[in-house]
Amino acid sequence: MASGAAERVTAAVLIIGDEILSGRTQDTNLRDIARYLGTFGVDLAEARVVPDIHAEIVAALNALRTRYDYVVTTGGIGPTHDDITAEAVAAAFEVELAEHPEILAMMQARWGGELTPARRRMARVPVGGSLVKNPIQGPPGFTIGNVFVLAGVPMVMRGMLEDVGPRMRPGAVTISRTVRVEGSGEGVIAAPLEAVAKAHPAMSLGSYPFYGQDGYGSNLVLRGRDAAEVEATVVELIGVLNAAGIANVRAVEAA
Repeated sequence: MASGAAERVTAAVLIIGDEILSGRTQDTNLRDIARYLGTFGVDLAEARVVPDIHAEIVAALNALRTRYDYVVTTGGIGPTHDDITAEAVAAAFEVELAEHPEILAMMQARWGGELTPARRRMARVPVGGSLVKNPIQGPPGFTIGNVFVLAGVPMVMRGMLEDVGPRMRPGAVTISRTVRVEGSGEGVIAAPLEAVAKAHPAMSLGSYPFYGQDGYGSNLVLRGRDAAEVEATVVELIGVLNAAGIANVRAVEAA
């Protein structure tokens, strides 16, 4: 598993569902997961979207779980025939899939009577897995190995996330600062930005242009784990830009 340096903890997101690839549903889970994991110092290093095809889910999951410290999947744990995430996760870990007695008890308490086959599908968990709490509605998610399997519905997924973060090994939280350049395009600021980026290889420096009625420019985002280096680099970047004749440069609030 790719745990890397002690201060860096990595994760990947595997988004499962034909509806995402077709464009019928706009995914917001990736954004929410990235922001949430960042508060624990867990870096979202990769994201993939795969269709509701068993072999493709298994292949993607096996590739990601061996490369990163954690994998979070979303989608495909509902009651319909195309909800095949649980089967695929069990296959990836080469274990059986079994109905979890705690989930069955939850369902009996909520719906009573005899559970339909469709509802029982949602009670299946890979043998050896444990549950991820669902404080919103419906059955819980589950976790096995370094994989967390969550719902695709954004509100439910966000609720499940609250039980995921505390289970992860925390890393050093990334600090983000922004230098805003107004009235200059990326072609002008590229060289000064590259020079500063090369001088600080442990940091991430990116340029994000903006355009609007009030003008144009770029937000230069600096990200790193060493607070002192981040602050010093902000000052250095502003100085380098000014020295290159680029005006209207200022640091904005920490992100």
